[in-house]
Amino acid sequence: MHPHASLYQINTRVWLTELSATLHRTATLDDIPDASWDQLAEQGFDWIWLLSVWTTGERGRQVSCTNQGWRKEFEETLPDLQEADIGGSGFAIADYHVHPALGGDASLKRLREKLHQRGLKLMLDFVPNHLGPDHPWVQAQPDYFISGTRADLKNNPHNYGKFGKTIFAYGRDPYFSGWPDTVQLDYSKPEVVAAMQHELIRMAGQCDGVRCDMAMLILPEVFEKTWGRKAQPFWPEAIRAVRKQHPDFCFMGEVYWDMEWTLQQEGFDYTYDKRLYDRLREGRAKPVRDHFAAGLEYQNKLVRFLENHDEARAATAFDFRKHLAAAIITYLAPGLRFFHQGQLEGKQKRISPHLIRGPLETIDSGVHLFYSDLLSLLRQPLFHAQWQLVPCQPAWDGNGSWDSYLVFAWEEQAGRRALVVVNFAPHASQCYVRLPYTEVANRHVEFRDLMSVALYYHEGNEVLSRGIYFDLPAWGYHVFEVSAS
Repeated sequence: MHPHASLYQINTRVWLTELSATLHRTATLDDIPDASWDQLAEQGFDWIWLLSVWTTGERGRQVSCTNQGWRKEFEETLPDLQEADIGGSGFAIADYHVHPALGGDASLKRLREKLHQRGLKLMLDFVPNHLGPDHPWVQAQPDYFISGTRADLKNNPHNYGKFGKTIFAYGRDPYFSGWPDTVQLDYSKPEVVAAMQHELIRMAGQCDGVRCDMAMLILPEVFEKTWGRKAQPFWPEAIRAVRKQHPDFCFMGEVYWDMEWTLQQEGFDYTYDKRLYDRLREGRAKPVRDHFAAGLEYQNKLVRFLENHDEARAATAFDFRKHLAAAIITYLAPGLRFFHQGQLEGKQKRISPHLIRGPLETIDSGVHLFYSDLLSLLRQPLFHAQWQLVPCQPAWDGNGSWDSYLVFAWEEQAGRRALVVVNFAPHASQCYVRLPYTEVANRHVEFRDLMSVALYYHEGNEVLSRGIYFDLPAWGYHVFEVSAS
């Protein structure tokens, strides 16, 4: 696994709808221009995550169309919403084969070959907790799902629905109402565990990795809390079975509730770092800095992001300057660097996974230029090397603004070094930072900012003893290449 790899998430159906408008016909995966894959490879991405390529069904789509809460959200995204814009949730899966409208499995195979020719790997969705109401198992294997009674349907309609003549539980987590376009799988039954493992093994022949939706929901302790049933363990054996046939296959888990380490121990290569995202949105430096005190064995397997299909667009969740500072922290930290389609252009409207069309938005030139520069940095081997968190000291007694700083150091074995300094606060802050490089003693040290034209010189003995003085404006940052002569 490439250390500190970068991933780009694509809303596949929305992208193909845009292509269809230019082609004046229905576009499939085969119609995505080679130049698009060339550009993503040139930008330095390692992984392409194609969201929502699997087959969905009409029953699931009708739930999406008639759910008034969801429809209100759709109309906020698309004021000119049409029924045809609602494709149904990509997570209400009717079949783990590529939707015929997208070109089917053969089209995906050709796309994957194109990615491999460019050094890109393909990631797809795996939704372990539930299936869509159109899945054949709902009729053919009703015992695979958690059923309900008339009393459940009457007393708890947010968690149970009638599918044909049978009442089933909706897929859900223990803290919220169920997703009414899904049916909950029963992991207390060994045959369900075996069937889903079989689906996963087959799917692993079509891609290089899977993003596992709400991966913690089928952990035995969580499943029992939700459903009062003892679940069969799934992940360790399923991951072993996949890797027996595909040794380098990657598992990325959407994980919450501080269960990231648990899933890593179950065999996941990467787990979502929602905690960092939430702390960045909160806007206080100390909790963010404390977050980076964890061991690198854990941090290297965290997925760092500022937006995805579930979260608000970064351009709306953060003010402009805060957005840039948060991105410097997120993507110049260790772990998997996760970018979402539209993020690099500063798009502001989140697109629900139920929709297959997105709004037309203009590019924010400031955001676009920033990310272009940042991606150039991330392509450098220096930012795939050794990382450490660097402490800060007060600039003078009584000045507590030093606590607003986060400082990272990167170092290659060959000796190339970088120092990342961020004032993560809505006010100017001051601090001293001692370099973690003792060999700069008695030498001149150059600090060249890789994100601007700034260039500074300091005496090595000074920066080792007292440290470098920083006085940065609100949300200010530097990414210095540090060299001694």
